[in-house]
This record gives sequence, structure tokens and C-alpha cells, in this order.
Amino acid sequence: MTYFWAFTVGGLICVIGQIMFDVFKLTPGHTLSTLVVVGAILDGFGLYEPLIDFAGAGATVPITSFGNSLVHGAMQEAEKHGLVGVLTGMFEVTSSGISAAIVFGMLGALLFKPKG
Repeated sequence: MTYFWAFTVGGLICVIGQIMFDVFKLTPGHTLSTLVVVGAILDGFGLYEPLIDFAGAGATVPITSFGNSLVHGAMQEAEKHGLVGVLTGMFEVTSSGISAAIVFGMLGALLFKPKG
């Protein structure tokens, strides 16, 4: 059942994104930003962690999880270090993913030629 719920929840998040493209005619940037903000809001209200417990990778793989990570890290560090922790916490939790994206993007740019 774990795989079923991961597939269902992850698929539902993707369906919401596709509806935003097709019905509301939002650009990819607007859709991406909206999903990140929704993930952040859900974490702010304490609703995203139960979703992760329920759906596993279905909730941690989509972009909504990035918003969750930003808020979660900021809140954890704010408890320890106050206002400075809000800023450092966001970067501490998400830095490995962002760093990986930069490194792999650079490797891709070096190894492959764009069509044009």
C-alpha cells in the first residue's frame, strides 16, 4: 500500500500542476512558484509532515517538498538562533539539493552540446 499511496499523492500533485498549465494558463515559472509556496504554507500549518508520513516519496519528490524544506529548516533554526536562524536554516536544509543541481547542470553543460 505504501507504493500505491506514494503514486497517488505524487500523481495528484502533478495533476494539480498540469491543471494550472492547461486550465489557468499559468507559465511554468508561475506554476513552480505556486507549488513551492503551497508546500511552504502546508508546512507552516504543520500539515506537510503528516503527508510525508502517509505518502513517503509521493510527497518528498515533487517540488512542493522544496517549500516544505525551506520553511521546516527556517523554523528549526529560528528556535535555536532567533531571527538569524530563519535565514541560515533555509540554506542549511536545502543547500545539498541546490549544490547538486548546480554541479550536475555544469557537468551536463560541459559534456553535451545544445542543438541550435
